[in-house]
Amino acid sequence: MELVKIRKFSYIISIILVAASLASLAFYGLKLGIDFTGGSLIEVRYANTRPNLDAARQKMESLNFGNVIAQPVGEDGFTIRTRELSSEERQRVIGELGTLGEIRDSNVNTIGPTIGRELRNRSIWAMILVLVAIIIYIAFAFRKVSEPVSSWMYGLFAIAALFHDILIPLGIFSALGHFKGVEIDTLFVTALLTVLGFSVHDTIVVYDRIRENLNLAKKESFEEVVGKSLNQTITRSINTSLTVLIVLVSLYFLGAQSTKYFSLALIIGIIAGTYSSIFFASPLLVTWNNFQQRRARKGKI
Repeated sequence: MELVKIRKFSYIISIILVAASLASLAFYGLKLGIDFTGGSLIEVRYANTRPNLDAARQKMESLNFGNVIAQPVGEDGFTIRTRELSSEERQRVIGELGTLGEIRDSNVNTIGPTIGRELRNRSIWAMILVLVAIIIYIAFAFRKVSEPVSSWMYGLFAIAALFHDILIPLGIFSALGHFKGVEIDTLFVTALLTVLGFSVHDTIVVYDRIRENLNLAKKESFEEVVGKSLNQTITRSINTSLTVLIVLVSLYFLGAQSTKYFSLALIIGIIAGTYSSIFFASPLLVTWNNFQQRRARKGKI
């Protein structure tokens, strides 16, 4: 299977997906959740057994306060996170939860927009630091591979693939936010960081095989070495991704509502990451090498 020879076709697919994602982000933006915009945090504790979590979520949905996150806390309570509520609306929340059982204690706090903005900034910095750490690591790991492509280019193309893998779920969630009201929260950021780790691991496996084959290659061209390396690793990459995807799809359909979009972000990101490691990151090495050779030939003329 000549995966490298169809690189122009795979580039077109990636360009279309990334361009569509950027367009969605430009026109629709991201619908930020309570974690980033601030809101109200209500904690209730029951005198007896804690009611069923799904029942509490149904009560909150009946109030039509927008996106509401209900989570268990301790052995006898819930925390409810929602948009900033008035005193009357807070009492309605506590009243609805009180119909599920006797409330022993309740506490209401407000998460201000300043805290949400700080959390958003920290999330952005976390992803930037991860990307920088990855490029430094790859350049160091491949420092002895300087021919025909510099070790730094391995790192840069891995980062290009990671941007590809992040932008696609961002674009899809931007569209979901516009058309379906889906909000992103800290779980979504966690999913993106997980995708970064998974994707770069897959890419490094292919790069490492390229490095091994370069040391063994005698008369093969760089394009042939990359093609052979992809053929040797593609089955492993697909099998690994499928194993993870089976679990994530099960979690998406059978798991709790609070983890549904977390699972979806991981599903999209892992599919994009598997595609990029095979059809994008490694073929870019061939494209760059061919570009260098053409430039060198022109310089000699």
